[in-house]
Amino acid sequence: MLITFIAAYLLISIGIGLYAARRVNNTADYAIAGRNLPLYVVVATTFATWFGSELVLGVSAVFVEEGLGGVVEDPFGAGMCLILVGLFFAYKLYKKNLITIGDYYRLRFGKTIEVLCSIIIIFSYLGWVAAQVAALGLVFNMLTDGAISIVAGMVLGTLIVMIYTLFGGMWSVAMTDLVQMVVICAGLIAIAWFAADLAGGSDKVINYAVAEGKMQFFPKDADGKTWLFFFAAAITMMLGSIPQQDVFQRVMSSKNEKVAVWGPVIGGTLYIGFAFIPMFVVTAAVLIMPEATAALMGDDPQKILPTLVMQHMPLALQIAFFGALLSAIMSTASATMLAPSTAFVENILRNIKPGMSDAQTLKAMRLSVVGFTACVLTYAITMQDSSIYEMVSGAYQVPLVGAFVPLVFGLYWKRATTQGALSAVVLGIGTWLTFWAVPGWADAFPQQLAGLMGAIFGMVSGSLLPQYVTNAQEEVKHYQGSTID
Repeated sequence: MLITFIAAYLLISIGIGLYAARRVNNTADYAIAGRNLPLYVVVATTFATWFGSELVLGVSAVFVEEGLGGVVEDPFGAGMCLILVGLFFAYKLYKKNLITIGDYYRLRFGKTIEVLCSIIIIFSYLGWVAAQVAALGLVFNMLTDGAISIVAGMVLGTLIVMIYTLFGGMWSVAMTDLVQMVVICAGLIAIAWFAADLAGGSDKVINYAVAEGKMQFFPKDADGKTWLFFFAAAITMMLGSIPQQDVFQRVMSSKNEKVAVWGPVIGGTLYIGFAFIPMFVVTAAVLIMPEATAALMGDDPQKILPTLVMQHMPLALQIAFFGALLSAIMSTASATMLAPSTAFVENILRNIKPGMSDAQTLKAMRLSVVGFTACVLTYAITMQDSSIYEMVSGAYQVPLVGAFVPLVFGLYWKRATTQGALSAVVLGIGTWLTFWAVPGWADAFPQQLAGLMGAIFGMVSGSLLPQYVTNAQEEVKHYQGSTID
């Protein structure tokens, strides 16, 4: 019965996505929904995209072991990223009427920086999408009690998400996200309510978390090195997620500047708030099934929540949980399949084939979705022994050290030059790789923080020193989406 309901929900999601695909008439419709999305849809698609498998399974697993201090990167850093985007980046970028974040780098610093930063951004999506694919495999494996292997589940889940993303692009992603946000919120609230009752009341769960030190956010009695690594973890997603195509798409898909600003702010605030629900439920699980939880913590803490639901909750709540979990995974997976595919075509392929028509560009974007999905599926199968949380958190170090500084300084420092941006990319990535490669360096100092400092130094020094690289600023084609009746 559970599998029947889940299968029906998956078919409904595909149907919604394919129905929304009817709105796609050109590249702008496919990539940024023709800049037509109202506030409630932007909030929903921002929230649902961020609310992925790492929050339901990954964050809860880390929280039950390390407490709030262990999840500073996500959800707190990730949620603050959305708020910062809305407050400091959305208005400035929306006015430029672009399709990708790479278009901004071209507009401000020229083709070289456009291509370099686009490659960095595209590469960073591998880990994030792979985490969703891995979670899909895990969910289908648990739903069928092992009848579907994890790898087969990865393939099946990926194909389902790819189908509606392939045809409808941002329109399909936005419309399915709207439904999936409702399912996520309703499902998790119902699960938390029932879990609190099983555990003896919400006050008992909260008191237990406090007594066990799980609510300790900042490092306690820590030395300078501990604080340094805590700060580095906080900024990894807080700043590293800002120069990302999926965030930019939601800003540019908004119907006006006000929606572009408030959509990410509200979405980020809701994200941080709802992130406490999986943490609450996993704490309740410790009280409800202490022996099983202890065993799973030694095996795979990511299975604690699904095990609680399958063994201690009625069918209706099992449907609610797996519906919410699949919604969280699918909404993130669809967004992170679409984002790098559009960036690849717009900022790399169109530089190789500059004469592409709008119809050819749209076809190339759809083919890129298929190609990127295949790459991600292969990567996820190869990396399936890694935790979901690790795959996601590691993905954001690359744009933090390579793409964040050129974006910020380009928007807020008039003296930033192409030479400075190039120096920032080279020194940022180079420093980060050095700390990663040399034994012991990353243990002594956070490699992402070292890379960020290198990028800032490169930008400032490269812009102020004599200019040997031409300060290139190039035009970007402005796109117009289809008018909505």
